[in-house]
This record gives sequence, structure tokens and C-alpha cells, in this order.
Amino acid sequence: MPSTTEPVPPVTAPAPPEPEADLAQHGSVSLAGGGAELRFTPQNFGPADIDDATVRLDWSEPLADGQSLPASCVRADRSSLVCRTGGLVAGSLGERIDVPVRFQGAPSEVTLRIGTLWNGGARDGNPENNEHEVLVLDTGDVYHF
Repeated sequence: MPSTTEPVPPVTAPAPPEPEADLAQHGSVSLAGGGAELRFTPQNFGPADIDDATVRLDWSEPLADGQSLPASCVRADRSSLVCRTGGLVAGSLGERIDVPVRFQGAPSEVTLRIGTLWNGGARDGNPENNEHEVLVLDTGDVYHF
């Protein structure tokens, strides 16, 4: 007699919960004589630790060719950089990242947009603090974000 038993689907375990981490960057930037000095510190408000993350730095002016960048940063296009933050323990600050850049020419002002590009695959329940936009005038004054 033929079997009328339906095949039994395999049992799969539920997916593990997605980790959650709230990342932000805080720092300062100044502009003088065609170059900017950017210093920022990544922060992880948690609750999960992050093994690594990246930050995108978008400048409103094109960057000069042939400049030395920090080892943690690479050029993404003519006016943008991507920088690794390294691991970020929940509830703590990461290492400060210093990014001096030179621009093509000597602009009288630049706009910097800085924000989390990749947060280690975690869910961010507070994305409002991921991005900052700063207008920086060629005065040597320090602007904080």
C-alpha cells in the first residue's frame, strides 16, 4: 500500500536577536589656509559591544591629491573619506581619531558631514545622533559637534 505521509519540513532554530548599539561621533574641526584639522571620538551608547565600525567624512570641497591620511582612513571619492573606529565597548568612548586634510585650492569655507556608515551590523534604535553637519569658516576657529 502506498504511503500517504507528507514529508516533514526540517526544524529550524529561530534567528538570534539582532544586537543593538547606538553609535555617535563628537569632536571638533577648524579650517585655515586650505587645510582642515578634524578630531573626533566615536561613542557607543550600547547596549551591545561593536567589534568595528566605520565613519564617513563628506567635505563640500574636493580634497587635494597626494596627502597622507591616518592609517584608519581611506579616500572614498574626490571629497570623502571613510575611517575605521575599531572596537567600541558599550557605554564607552573609542580612541580619538585625528584627520588632517588639505583641499584643492584654499576655500573660504567648507561644510563637513560626518556620520556612521557601518555600525558592525547592529540595529540602531536612535539614528538621529548618527549624523552631524558643520559649516567651517577659514578663520582658524574651532567648531564643535
